[in-house]
Amino acid sequence: MDPEVKQENSTEFETPESGTMRKLSSSEQAQEQWQQLGEQASRFLKDLPAYLSEFFSEYRQPIVTVGLVLAIFLTAKVAFAILGAINEIPLLAPSFEIIGIGYTAWFVYRYLLKASSRNELSNDFSSLKEQVLGQRDQIMDKFSTKE
Repeated sequence: MDPEVKQENSTEFETPESGTMRKLSSSEQAQEQWQQLGEQASRFLKDLPAYLSEFFSEYRQPIVTVGLVLAIFLTAKVAFAILGAINEIPLLAPSFEIIGIGYTAWFVYRYLLKASSRNELSNDFSSLKEQVLGQRDQIMDKFSTKE
């Protein structure tokens, strides 16, 4: 036996052009596999916008909800980072505390000590709620027309 004789891996397969069988070497098989993978990737990338639009239209509400939760989380992180940075500035944190205590004392004196001022605050709150949510009649009309 001759040890220098190399045995080449080959496989028979039918070519689509001629319908005949021919042998492919291992390098040709690898090239054929890469070509098939490339075609599959090309088809996938071509259909990707359609897949994404279908996915988004089907799951719009959960996607928006997750996006809002992430936006709220990021906003809170940034706000806390800014407040932490401000808190590190000397004399600024104590002055903000004094301003907060003063505003709280003024609010209690202005709106919470007397019954008439509490009624005024309640009326102001009710008018603000009507501006934001709409009048009570309009709200009830919207719910009654959905039935």
